[in-house]
Amino acid sequence: MATEAKRRRVAGPVGCSDADPDPVAGFLSWCRQVGLELSPKVAVSRQGTVAGYGMVARESVQPGELLFAVPRAALLSQHTCSIGGLLERERGALQSQSGWVPLLLALLHELQAPASPWSPYFALWPELGRLEHPMFWPEEERRRLLQGTGVPEAVEKDLANIRSEYYSIVLPFMETHPDLFSPRVRSLELYRQLVALVMAYSFQEPLEEEEDEKEPNSPLMVPAADILNHLANHNANLEYSPNFLRMVATQPIPKGHEIFNTYGQMANWQLIHMYGFVEPYPDNTDDTADIQMVTVREAALQGTKAEAERLLLYERWDFLCKLEMVGEEGAFVIGREEILTEEELTTTLKVLCMSAEEFREFKDQDGWGDNKREEDSLTITNIPKLKASWRQLLRDSVLLTLQNYATDLKSEQALLGNKEVYTKLSWREQQALQVRYGQKMILHQLLELTS
Repeated sequence: MATEAKRRRVAGPVGCSDADPDPVAGFLSWCRQVGLELSPKVAVSRQGTVAGYGMVARESVQPGELLFAVPRAALLSQHTCSIGGLLERERGALQSQSGWVPLLLALLHELQAPASPWSPYFALWPELGRLEHPMFWPEEERRRLLQGTGVPEAVEKDLANIRSEYYSIVLPFMETHPDLFSPRVRSLELYRQLVALVMAYSFQEPLEEEEDEKEPNSPLMVPAADILNHLANHNANLEYSPNFLRMVATQPIPKGHEIFNTYGQMANWQLIHMYGFVEPYPDNTDDTADIQMVTVREAALQGTKAEAERLLLYERWDFLCKLEMVGEEGAFVIGREEILTEEELTTTLKVLCMSAEEFREFKDQDGWGDNKREEDSLTITNIPKLKASWRQLLRDSVLLTLQNYATDLKSEQALLGNKEVYTKLSWREQQALQVRYGQKMILHQLLELTS
């Protein structure tokens, strides 16, 4: 993780310039008032952490030990904020694609409320104007540094959705309740910053197994839990119970070592998009590279000569769409040690490489024919044993994907290998380089396996 991964500075209430001289002491005092119990074995600190504030072990900690417990009353959500009743009554009018509007309105209100009970908690937030998400980079820089990674496209969607949500739902609501929202919080820029903050710092309680069909739970702000930095190889985990949320050690943590949570299995492109930092290669064992589904179709079309062959290929693609194996905006996701979309990619390679007669039979059986054979298993180690036609189509798809990047692997290896040059890169250039390099290493591994 880069040393500036999560720069935290005093945020304070919006419009307030007086920073608490010791925000940690104020926060710890607030924790005692709200019943948030920190183990005497841990400390909130800027010293010994990878970035900004973090949590460090004062004494050695064993797996299973409780690090802290957050009572549900101390969580900041649409239900616990001081306008919770209003947000609940207006729930229908506040529905949006993201599902985040009620929490964001709660934050907009509490940040400017002079006596918000969460003020000591806000004092440990990062300075909103210094968030490093790519949505705050100039568009030219974002496109130049992250071309081919999938991040610029994800950011463009975010920005369009944020703008639409703000002007169609959030601003009208604030204008209807001017006594609750001062003019200084009625700003698209502040709203965008809070969306980024919720992206990076909120938690979403998982649904119970029997609730799988329900809408996901709304995001929550969890004081103390959001101080922990992220690592794929984390040593703590958040557990949910009816009255408390508990952070529990999952590995031995020696004295003086930082305590890391996990934000989930996040590839570097997801980390930079949602959190504004990456884990340098090769630390992120959850890193992935995407091959767009339409790229595989394009690679297959390259091999067609006559119009009839092209039409047959489109017929196969339409059938794969009907089976819900592919889609115009979908991607096959390749990890460092496994293919996360194994079934979808296997079926796609199989159908696109079938003879006309095999395809007719497969179609007549509505995709259920031709039982999966072990030699067709699309595990990383099995790729060299695949049929030659499958390997070729996969290889062509990887080569097309690599063309989307502005730079090649060799030039990036040279940058990473030259410490003097690397340290002169800007922080954004370093982060983007790590994203591109991790993806290309996975794609080049596929090239080797399909050669």
